[in-house]
Amino acid sequence: MNGRNGESHGPDAESGNTDRAQRADARRNHERLVTAAREVFSEQGPAASMEAITRKAGVGVGTLYRHFPTRIDIVEAVYNTDVEELADAAKAVVATLEPWPAMVAFFEAFMRYARTKQTLLSELQQAFEKNPALRSRARDLIDSAFDLVIDNAKAAGVIRDDVDGRDVTQLVSPVCTNPLNSRETSERLVSMVLDGLRYPAKVAGPRPTASLGVQPSPSGESSTD
Repeated sequence: MNGRNGESHGPDAESGNTDRAQRADARRNHERLVTAAREVFSEQGPAASMEAITRKAGVGVGTLYRHFPTRIDIVEAVYNTDVEELADAAKAVVATLEPWPAMVAFFEAFMRYARTKQTLLSELQQAFEKNPALRSRARDLIDSAFDLVIDNAKAAGVIRDDVDGRDVTQLVSPVCTNPLNSRETSERLVSMVLDGLRYPAKVAGPRPTASLGVQPSPSGESSTD
């Protein structure tokens, strides 16, 4: 039956309202579980239990397993969220900060992302094997985020102009995800990378040639002698 404003009333409308409420509740629980999992993994490391995640989220074990049937599923969800937030961070710093502070802020965001990845590295390897698209999508998003920040800084002339986002990713990613590096070591090494990027390319020293054993001659030409 239609109401005064053409709205439907009765069992069908009530059913629709119930379905929407259930979907909204499911979304909230999903978000709470992912947020809780990130915090628990950060606090307890890879040994964190699923039960600890449910306690942090304030939901039952059944709710957890309805959303994430296996541990790898929630690891994937946490990783996807971290990658998406890193991509959003790149857009935010470029939009709100000057180019060099934007570089620094984005590198700080990348180090936060990398700490979670380092914690979950073993399980992420399993997730990548189970779902190869997870790795390729993450790589594309991260490369694009670095490109955005690096290109912005290059256009402003605050970093050397002979690098691109993928170059920088290959520099900082191993530093930040190396389990042998302490947090302080990673931060120090990333600061060195930033210093190197800020050094003008036009005054940089000689570079090695692509082939081993080939030395630049005094005239600037390569020689194999």
